[in-house]
Amino acid sequence: MLKAALYLLIIVNIHWTCTENKHIDFSQKMDNTTLQNSITDTAYFGSGCFWCTESFFQRLEGVISVTSGYGGGFVENPTYEDICYKKTGHTELVKVVFNPEKISYDELLEVFWKTHDPTTLNQQGADVGFQYRSVIFYINETQKQKATYYKEALTKNHVWDKPIVTTIEPFKNFYSAENYHQNYYNNNPEKSYCKYVIQPKLSTFEKIFKDKLKKEKQ
Repeated sequence: MLKAALYLLIIVNIHWTCTENKHIDFSQKMDNTTLQNSITDTAYFGSGCFWCTESFFQRLEGVISVTSGYGGGFVENPTYEDICYKKTGHTELVKVVFNPEKISYDELLEVFWKTHDPTTLNQQGADVGFQYRSVIFYINETQKQKATYYKEALTKNHVWDKPIVTTIEPFKNFYSAENYHQNYYNNNPEKSYCKYVIQPKLSTFEKIFKDKLKKEKQ
């Protein structure tokens, strides 16, 4: 487990360094209007185990709430066991509700791309299965355009040696995961997965994104 954690940390560091060196600009290259003309907006990301993904987005200034759940499938109200052992078509997702006046969708996309490996099909580290695929579910045309723009820019700049397999799909559905999955890292910091997989990645994340963190997390 420790070896796997160190490997994941190395991968994350490499990706952040490559992205910075390639000068991919995530500073609102497209329309900067509020996506839903309100003080809150919503984004849906799948980038492996939602325990990890949740812990990153929770720490960003402007993020109001993060909910772990299942989406994109064809079974109503799936359980964790359903998505693990049955073919339900669902992916582990996080639903991110944010204030676009404090943090933009572009900035959320930057965190998405820099905190997982988008070149491994249905896999993040030791987590293997369709539920761990890399996916962005967009809720409107602007989100679709932004997600597509950055995917194409990252591909053009050869940030990763292998092709990006992340899919960009229209939002279909989202079901909140069981209560014990919510706020998982914060509630279980001493559990093995949290200590050896999430903590090293989170430590690197907080250094790279220190200017975007909520004040109490700095």
